[in-house]
Amino acid sequence: MLHYFLIYFIAFFMEKLEREIRESKFSELMNKHFAASSIPKGLYCLSLRLTDEYSSNAHARRQLPSPELLPVLSNNSYHHFVLSTDNILAASVVVNSAVQSSLRPEKIVFHIITDKKTYAGMHAWFALNPVSPAIVEVKGVHQFDWLTRENVPVLEAVENHHGIRNYYHGNHLAGANLSNTTPRTFASKLQARSPKYISLLNHLRIYLPELFPNLDKVVFLDDDIVIQRDLSPLWEIDLWGKVNGAVETCKGEDEWVMSKHFRNYFNFSHPLIAKHLDPDECAWAYGMNIFDLRSWRKTNIRETYHYWLKEVTYWLLMFLTVCLILPYLCSKLNIITVILPLRLLILYWDGL
Repeated sequence: MLHYFLIYFIAFFMEKLEREIRESKFSELMNKHFAASSIPKGLYCLSLRLTDEYSSNAHARRQLPSPELLPVLSNNSYHHFVLSTDNILAASVVVNSAVQSSLRPEKIVFHIITDKKTYAGMHAWFALNPVSPAIVEVKGVHQFDWLTRENVPVLEAVENHHGIRNYYHGNHLAGANLSNTTPRTFASKLQARSPKYISLLNHLRIYLPELFPNLDKVVFLDDDIVIQRDLSPLWEIDLWGKVNGAVETCKGEDEWVMSKHFRNYFNFSHPLIAKHLDPDECAWAYGMNIFDLRSWRKTNIRETYHYWLKEVTYWLLMFLTVCLILPYLCSKLNIITVILPLRLLILYWDGL
């Protein structure tokens, strides 16, 4: 009898110990995630210092771009990049790497959109650190008259939906089923639950045709990339009247990075998602996309976005899927796969 009791006790103890070790590993992953995504102490006040510079230094407030270059902002013979971010150093990395890698930097125009609190610092940085011969425009969301609650319902949805706020700002470890997931999967889910994904800046790409009414084609870049090659050939790609030029992420040598399907992004327990989407559909990278704004203006993508936002707000925002599915939902013909050596063109990084 004592023998069986000892066996049971040892088994119970080992199971408890294994569970504690597993939970410890996940806690370590979460701490590493927050440490990697936080701002280093030495740079913590950079935005504040630049904001102070903006208020006290006339050079930091100079017009971007200079008045004689304003017509270039709507000139479709130039290569227009759009970058939406509140991270000043990350924006600097993207812009400078694009200019330095370009064979025709004089054709580059960057349209940087940031939030109101970061605008002064972002403007000061690029005013004091020009990237000539490229042209940089910095605008805050508060400077777009079109961006109102009536036109951008995501503003109200994020503020009023308790589930969304709790998902992104709550305890990431509480309620997690650690027994049915791997550390790698858990790390990926942590990245997907970054609060930046419910920022208005992350949803602005849906309104590119309205924000840039005079442009025909733009390349939208995320702020977590480093440009490694000349991107000029992107403007030579014929999209055949389709809205979105993208690189598929379901085929490739790297089984982790290049194995993304819709099932990786959507919760198919939601009936509306299960009805309209195919879990095996190939996903695509959204760090660098080409948009034909002329073709976009002929679609109902914005209206579809508003409909889905109303019907499945929680799921839509929770998984950052809005930008992945909208062209697909309106018509599969709105997506074209661009055959590009993505890893040779851009390098992904976590930023600061």
